[in-house]
Amino acid sequence: METPNVNTMDARDIKKELRTWIEIDTKAIDHNVALVRKLLPKDTKIMAVVKSNAYGHGFLDFAAHVSKMPGQPISWFGCDSITEALALRKEGITLPILVMGYSLPKRFADAVASDISITISSFDALKNLLEFSDSQKLKIHIKIDTGLHRQGFLPEEIPDLLEMLQKNTGRLMIQGLYTHFADAKRQDGIDFTHEQKNTFEKVHAQFTEAGFKVLTHVSASPGVMRFGPEGVEGEDLVRLGAVLYGLYPSDDMRVEYQKKFVLQPSLTWKTIISELKKIPKGSAVGYNRSEIVSRDTVIGVCPIGYWHGYPGSLSSKGIVMVNGTPAKILGRVSMDMITIDCTDCKDALVGDEVVLIDGDIDSPASVWEVAAKSGVFTHELLTRLNSRIKRIYS
Repeated sequence: METPNVNTMDARDIKKELRTWIEIDTKAIDHNVALVRKLLPKDTKIMAVVKSNAYGHGFLDFAAHVSKMPGQPISWFGCDSITEALALRKEGITLPILVMGYSLPKRFADAVASDISITISSFDALKNLLEFSDSQKLKIHIKIDTGLHRQGFLPEEIPDLLEMLQKNTGRLMIQGLYTHFADAKRQDGIDFTHEQKNTFEKVHAQFTEAGFKVLTHVSASPGVMRFGPEGVEGEDLVRLGAVLYGLYPSDDMRVEYQKKFVLQPSLTWKTIISELKKIPKGSAVGYNRSEIVSRDTVIGVCPIGYWHGYPGSLSSKGIVMVNGTPAKILGRVSMDMITIDCTDCKDALVGDEVVLIDGDIDSPASVWEVAAKSGVFTHELLTRLNSRIKRIYS
């Protein structure tokens, strides 16, 4: 995959050097950040979640952009690993960073050296931390399992946890306390979400009674959208990923909120037509001759495939856009190529741009349409986009 020297090139020049690229609309990002900022109390800070390459959007460029936005609406960054956090520090990001995933004990020293906070979510992790010689310098956030049943200390473990923490107050820097909702994306999950909030509040009260003053963060994108400023009252931080990129947390929430909470998708994925040819009716296309064309057909070849992140499940059914005209995937999606039906794309030429995932919400190739046809969630679709594809921020 080509990686041009971009130091002296503008976006148009870069595209001429590439067979595939991803365009990121910074105006859409700015719109989404401003929209969600209005939903929050003034004293509630935003943690921008940039794990998994910023949901496929390029985490270094995304972090650099939002950290410099006027008024500084972003106060924290959330990563999955110390490796991601160190990359942000190397790029000059100075805002606080929380690693939300598991941190290997051998990386604790790196976290201290670069002022990175980590998550502690089990007694094993806590014991590893206490064995670390500079444990009192490592900022930690305690994760509570209130019902998602993934990471976190269970409510019944809190007395033992607090006892252990109090015995080691001089050796620990407890910065935050948080949990994660399991079912805030669904209307049917509202009652359970309230149960989780109540559980967390009880745990927070136990920490306060034990003498620990901590930052709290509970709500992510679905909680903020569903419950608004009243729902996050009292939280020091909210962790936002999907909405900042213009994604609704689920298809149900898109249907429910798209008219009153208008997000703008910021990502468009493009390639080019590398070859055109005519084949007669009845010809087979693709491996295993998996599709037979029902008419004389103009086929176009595009130099991307499932290695780049275009789902193989879109074989014979995906839709791309050629000069504003929908074009169907013909036959199997290959490792590095797709074949598309350009018969109705009257002006198609070799070198023309092809939109694979469209930032236009009404396009047949919008992120929601592509995800639905491929049988995956939008977040999964975008995080699978190969990180070597050039992201162009403009």
